[in-house]
Amino acid sequence: MIELIPLWMFILLFIFVFLGIPVALSLIVTSVIFGFFTFGDMLFNQLYGAILHTASNFTLASIPLFILMGAILEKTGLALRLFQALQLWFGRLPGGLALSTIVMCAIFAAASGVVGAVEIVVGMMALPAMAKYKYSKGLMAGTVCAGGSLGTIIPPSIVVVVYASMAQLSIGQLFAASLIPGLMMVAFFMIYIVGACYFKKDLGPAVILEQPVPLSEKLLITSKAILPPLLLICSVLGSLLMGIASPTEAAAVGAAGAALIALVFRELSWPSFYGALKTTIQITAMIMMIVVGGTMFTSIFAVSGGGWMIVDVISRLDIGIYQLTFILMAVIFLAGFVLDWISIVLIFVPIFTPLIKTAGIDPIWFAVMFMVVIQTSYLTPPMAPSIFYLKSIAPADMTYRDMYKGVVPFVILQLLVLLVVVIFPAVATYLPSLIAN
Repeated sequence: MIELIPLWMFILLFIFVFLGIPVALSLIVTSVIFGFFTFGDMLFNQLYGAILHTASNFTLASIPLFILMGAILEKTGLALRLFQALQLWFGRLPGGLALSTIVMCAIFAAASGVVGAVEIVVGMMALPAMAKYKYSKGLMAGTVCAGGSLGTIIPPSIVVVVYASMAQLSIGQLFAASLIPGLMMVAFFMIYIVGACYFKKDLGPAVILEQPVPLSEKLLITSKAILPPLLLICSVLGSLLMGIASPTEAAAVGAAGAALIALVFRELSWPSFYGALKTTIQITAMIMMIVVGGTMFTSIFAVSGGGWMIVDVISRLDIGIYQLTFILMAVIFLAGFVLDWISIVLIFVPIFTPLIKTAGIDPIWFAVMFMVVIQTSYLTPPMAPSIFYLKSIAPADMTYRDMYKGVVPFVILQLLVLLVVVIFPAVATYLPSLIAN
């Protein structure tokens, strides 16, 4: 029985999740139950150590600051100005409003790093606009969900911060590694939208303005809408990638920059600032509770011999690097159907890290592939957080069938990006190598 504790831990965890028990509570209860078999009366000393480790992890201190940055931007009129400016440039193309949505999601993902905030802020403007021009409900749903999921891989990303903390990797190098795959994903999404709407025009018709806007006015509107978020992105990523600031300091620069932008445009009142702080506390508390539960789970799992069990099983298979990578990615992809991203990171990263080190796999390359697959978990049912975010703001006539059907092409495109990273590792490792040198 003792030897099978790691296996029974996963079985009980999945039972709790399927019963609808919150993931954090599921992780903690599972850890307490099976930890008792291993440590007996000393169990709570062991679990206290997991809590202390999480509380003293300085890397995680950047999370509330990145969330605050996104929450402040959510309260400003920056999103509306940006969406209107992008419509001027992309509106006349096939699927122009969907293209504007993807670009806006990419910019907001780089400015906040929080998937839910990106999807809700952009979706509340994009969905009514696309519905007005009779866009396909599937394309509307897929565009907003996939665009929101870009917050997983486009830096600065909360996923990267937590992953780097668990795998003991440089956050700056992981941000650099995810930049090219993230931009590639944006390009793939846009190419698909243009192609699909060009060959099937009723999917997303072009928007023809009654009175064309002069180029000079376009440039003026665009500069006012795009320059503030671009300056914010450059200040955060630039200070981090150039080694000027630590991750927490860079996050503080981002939060202060977002507040400054809101003040300049006179859009930051005390009620909105209070709302941003409240949102930050709620999201941070949720994430940190899951981090604590995940740390407890992995500590009990490791002490019970779970790591050795997996290493033994893999070694018996006698497979190469690419076969091992495929198996590990398949495990993450399947886990994404029933677990949220933070649970997957906290459970599997500590387990997989020794495996990839033993196999000689580049940890940066593996981390990027891990994050691409994590991104698919936002769109794959039954968990599919992006679908639930969308449902909270979607038109009443948009069904779950429309949503699930709409995200399928974008999941395929995400897996295509994964294939490119697998075949050409330099896509993920080139920029980090420049930082390392």
